[in-house]
Amino acid sequence: MSRSGPGWFRPAWLRPGRVRPARLRPADVVRVGGAGLRAHPLRVFLSTFGIAVGIAAMLSVVGIASSSRAELDAALQRLGTNLLTVTPGKTLTGEPAPLPADAVAMVRRVSPVTAASATGTVRAAVYRNEFIPTGETGSIAVLAAQPDLLGAVGGRLSAGRWTAGDLPTVVLGAIAADRLGIRHAGPRVWLRGTWFGVAGILDRVPLAPELDTAALVGWAAAEHYLAFDGHPTMIYTRSVESQVEAVRAVLARTANPADPQDVRVSRPSDALAAQRATGYTLGAQLIGLAAVALLVGGIGVANTMVISVLERRSEVGLRRALGATRGQIRVQFLVESLLLSLLGGVAGTALGIAATAAFAAYKHWPTVVPAWSTAGGIGATVVIGTLAGLYPAMRAARLAPTEALAAP
Repeated sequence: MSRSGPGWFRPAWLRPGRVRPARLRPADVVRVGGAGLRAHPLRVFLSTFGIAVGIAAMLSVVGIASSSRAELDAALQRLGTNLLTVTPGKTLTGEPAPLPADAVAMVRRVSPVTAASATGTVRAAVYRNEFIPTGETGSIAVLAAQPDLLGAVGGRLSAGRWTAGDLPTVVLGAIAADRLGIRHAGPRVWLRGTWFGVAGILDRVPLAPELDTAALVGWAAAEHYLAFDGHPTMIYTRSVESQVEAVRAVLARTANPADPQDVRVSRPSDALAAQRATGYTLGAQLIGLAAVALLVGGIGVANTMVISVLERRSEVGLRRALGATRGQIRVQFLVESLLLSLLGGVAGTALGIAATAAFAAYKHWPTVVPAWSTAGGIGATVVIGTLAGLYPAMRAARLAPTEALAAP
C-alpha cells in the first residue's frame, strides 16, 4: 500500500487481510472450559453424579467378581484339585448299589493314589438331648468316619480334637454344630439311645460340603454302638496331580470290580469351577446394568450442556464479536463436557475401588480391581463426554454474534 493512500497510517493488525485470530494454548482451553463449570457447582454435581454411579457400579461389579475369583483360586490352590470321590450308584431296578466293604483298601493299591479314606451312612439321628421329638433331626446326617478322613479331604478343626476310634465320641460339622447350638467341645449329644461326647467341631470343608451337616463317629464305634454295616458310601482319594485323570478312569473298576457301572466318580473341584463360571455370567449381567447407568449419566451431561449453551448465548456472542472462531467455541464447550464427564469418572472410580475394598474386607477376600476395568471406566467417561458435548458444542458454534448478543 502506498504511504500516500488513505490507510497507510493504520497498524498492521488492522490492515485488511492481515487479521489472524489468536490461538488458544491447551492450558487456556482447559481454563476456559472449566470456567463454565465453576459458575454452576450444583448443576455440575448433579450431572457428574450420574456418571459416577455408573462407573462405580461397573468397577465394583468387576472388582467384587475378581476378588471372589481370586479367593476361589486361592482356595483351589490351597485345597488342591486332585481330590476324587467315589459313591455308589443305583442298579437297573433303582436300588442302591453298595460299595464293597474292602473298597477303600482296593483303591489304596492304585499306585498314583496318595491317600484314601471314607465315610459310611449310619441309620441314626443325633439330638441335643433325649427329650427332643424323634422327627426333629435338624437334617443332620450321622456318618461313620475312618481315622485318616481329615487328611484326605483337607479338613481342619475349629475346636477340640479329631477322634475316629472305638469310643462313643462324635465330631460335628460346622453347620451341624450350629444347628445343635454347640460352640465348643465337651457337651454330650443323644445318638440312638447312647450319649456321645462331642470331641471336636470342624471348620467348613469346601471340597466336601456334605461333612458340614454331619455328625462323624469313628468307624469302629459306629459298628459297635450304632449297628453300622461297614460299607462305605463315600470314598475320598488324593492322587498325584499329573495322574488324576488316569486314576479317575480306573477308580470305578477298582472300587467295585463286580459292578463298575454302578459306581460314580466325581471331582469336587469341578463344582467350584462351575461356581466361578456362574460368577462370570452374573458379573456380565451386572455390567450391563452399569452400562445403562452410564448411558443415563451421559444423557444428563448432554442435557446440562444444551442448557448451558442456551443460558450463555450472550457470552458466545461476545466472544465471537471479539474474534473467537467457530472452532474455538466448539472446543470450549467440548472441553467443558469432557471435564464434566471426567469429574464423574474420577469420583466413580474412587467410589468403585472403595466399595470393592470394603466388601472384600468384609468377606476376608483379597482386594482385586483389574487395571483394564479402571482404564475402561476412565475411557468410557471420555467417550461419553465427547458424544454428550458434540451437539451442544456445534450448536454453540453456529450462533451468529449479532443473534447471540441480542438474546435475553
